[in-house]
Amino acid sequence: MNKYEVLYIISQDVADDAREAMINDFASIVTKNGGTVDNIDKIGLKKFAYEIGGKKEGFYVLMNFTADSNVPRLIEQKMSITDGFIRKMFIKK
Repeated sequence: MNKYEVLYIISQDVADDAREAMINDFASIVTKNGGTVDNIDKIGLKKFAYEIGGKKEGFYVLMNFTADSNVPRLIEQKMSITDGFIRKMFIKK
């Protein structure tokens, strides 16, 4: 099991309840695959340094988790097909 950190950005246009559902979906991928979510830090709405896809702000979320090496790929696949998702960055600690 490896420790990972993922920082991702959700569009400001996503409603609060839908945003919470997205955060829970990404965390559930970790737990369903035998990992543990160590921490989810909802940083909040921040302005971008430059426009991304015509958007000027986004909701930042930082999730720390412990899981097998295939789990980040599974999360990334889910993120790529999710509406309202902007960017992500995975780090192996």
